[in-house]
Amino acid sequence: MSAVIDHGHTDHHHGPAKGLMRWVLTTNHKDIGTMYLWFSFAMFLLGGTMAMVIRAELFQPGLQIVQPEFFNQMTTMHGLIMVFGAVMPAFVGLANWMIPLMVGAPDMALPRMNNFSFWLLPAAFSMLVSTLFMEGGGPNFGWTFYAPLSTTYAPESVTFFIFAVHLMGISSIMGAINVVATILNLRAPGMTLMKMPLFVWTWLITAFLLIAVMPVLAGCVTMMLMDIHFGTSFFSAAGGGDPVLFQHVFWFFGHPEVYIMILPAFGAVSAIIPAFARKPLFGYTSMVYATASIAFLSFIVWAHHMFTVGIPLTGELFFMYATMLIAVPTGVKVFNWASTMWRGSMTFETLMLFPVAFVILFTIGGFSGLMLAIAPADFQYHDTYFVVAHFHYVLVTGAVFSIMAAAYYWLPK
Repeated sequence: MSAVIDHGHTDHHHGPAKGLMRWVLTTNHKDIGTMYLWFSFAMFLLGGTMAMVIRAELFQPGLQIVQPEFFNQMTTMHGLIMVFGAVMPAFVGLANWMIPLMVGAPDMALPRMNNFSFWLLPAAFSMLVSTLFMEGGGPNFGWTFYAPLSTTYAPESVTFFIFAVHLMGISSIMGAINVVATILNLRAPGMTLMKMPLFVWTWLITAFLLIAVMPVLAGCVTMMLMDIHFGTSFFSAAGGGDPVLFQHVFWFFGHPEVYIMILPAFGAVSAIIPAFARKPLFGYTSMVYATASIAFLSFIVWAHHMFTVGIPLTGELFFMYATMLIAVPTGVKVFNWASTMWRGSMTFETLMLFPVAFVILFTIGGFSGLMLAIAPADFQYHDTYFVVAHFHYVLVTGAVFSIMAAAYYWLPK
């Protein structure tokens, strides 16, 4: 019905320009969700080609098919595009599509802001990718863009990278405000918080994480900009600053960010497993509390990325134990999914293979993370391919498998 109300009268007999403008100006949550998903798909393809360059270069010791500088640009851009261009917009697209339907709302709470949130992304990523064609090349400092490498030795295109990150951040903040406003204000009568589907719950909590940490990322890249162009020394020891400050600010954003990428996956999987086990989700209430616990703990573990920078022993112990604590609510979730499948009338359509693989392989991601949380062990793991393997277990078999499952499950809508 909303499709008819929004623009049904402009759809027909007005030529191709009108047909295009229907997408450019749409405020319909389904249209916007669809555009997010197409954009995400395009970014998956682009980020995937970059991954293929990386794997081809690493195919054999001594083989060199691209220059080292270009290889560094590929690793940087692959990470940035997959995180901010592929995984996050995919979940935002699913949120736009599903949240109004799941809570009984006619649309998102702020439909025109919704349109703006989306259209910032093609602009941001066009700018980010255009850096590859600039003199000096694109960002070459890794997706975590540690200073001083990203402020002192970076190509001039770093300024475009900073602006692109600002735009993505603005888009994410607006999208998150929209999700919170929709869930808290537009639920149908009788749809209490504890009756909401878990996908809605995980997105509500994810949205609060986004609102809390995207401004921190904005502050981080703004300090970079100041150091590069305006003579400040936030991250330069020579001027009284500290490169480790960059890591603290970045990871205070970056750790909640990785949970932003996995919580909606938990929500999607919690919808699909009960459907194919033919019984209700086991432990709904504990799932809600586990999600909230993970979100809270995600803010007090950031320095586990920094065990090797020389923090005090007390700090190492705190961040080690706080990180290991996240394994508890995560374990609750895994056991709840397993209990839902246990003695269910399971069928194994292609769609169900993704969540089953998710439960097994995401758990490997969790266990490898638990290994990395152990500070003395992390001294050995740090900056090795083990860390790369850990976060790909979480991001690929966690987030991406869930996106695939959600696409199979909800695309018929």
